[in-house]
Amino acid sequence: MTEKKRVALVVGASRGIGRQVAVDLAKDGYAVVVAAKSTSSQTDHFHPFPPDPNSSHSTITTVAREIHEAGDEATAVQVDVRDPDSIERMVQKTIETYGGLDVLVYNSGAIWWASVESTPMKRFHLMQKVNVEGLYATVQNCLKWWRRNEWKGRIVVVSPPIYSRFFRGKTAYAIGKVGMSVLTKGLGMDFERDNRTGMAITSIWPAVAIQSAATADPAIQKDLRKATIFSDAILAILKAPAEQVNGCLELDEDFLRKVSVRDFSHYSLVPGTTPRRIMPARFPDLTVAEQADEGRRIDSMKIREAKM
Repeated sequence: MTEKKRVALVVGASRGIGRQVAVDLAKDGYAVVVAAKSTSSQTDHFHPFPPDPNSSHSTITTVAREIHEAGDEATAVQVDVRDPDSIERMVQKTIETYGGLDVLVYNSGAIWWASVESTPMKRFHLMQKVNVEGLYATVQNCLKWWRRNEWKGRIVVVSPPIYSRFFRGKTAYAIGKVGMSVLTKGLGMDFERDNRTGMAITSIWPAVAIQSAATADPAIQKDLRKATIFSDAILAILKAPAEQVNGCLELDEDFLRKVSVRDFSHYSLVPGTTPRRIMPARFPDLTVAEQADEGRRIDSMKIREAKM
């Protein structure tokens, strides 16, 4: 009897980092649902194939085909993460197709780096809908499945450690991305408090800039790494015991160092270069002396139910 494959849902998997994560999870034995908004026709032909993973020609359709042609398993599911109903359908389709869900990777993201004055409300709303609200809705729908299945699952969120320099020059963007990291910390605390030892949520962020559609300038290529460092770090997080990674805000390079990786030269986009680190070496400790003093926890849902 063939062993049932683990199932991973990668949201934001049409190109760049998300595509690499989907491809490498499939290589590692997962059945992967490749989810994003962009699709292409099955009859479209790209020469060579696969298309440039950082171009608009790379879609969930081409990524799923790429995985299939490598002998692995994938299904493309279109989703608009601004729409909670679309998200619900995506999670349902995942479970209907593969009979379960083991891993969620949320990589969808909208970006606009500018001052508050130069960030239109339309851009602000888009970033909050795609980044923090899309994540929240996706996690809630996945939790419904895990609640029915003995609380065994992993969540990986693409969001940063929390530190003040991150806010500079991109406040509107930071509001959403840091909000995603707050969800990681808070949900991780819920898992711990409720003794859900089979669950873990972890945030991950690049220590060095990674090649993408936004980094095409030839002048900065020597300061970039390949997306494989990010997917390698995610695989390492998924293989770590849940209690070691739950509620953690990690950097790709720093986590790989924790699992004894020492040579990062093969991740450099330009061979022989040492890309500049863009993240601090150390981050502030967010805990306080009174960390364990929860006081009287208020549950708004229970209060609401009691009034009905």
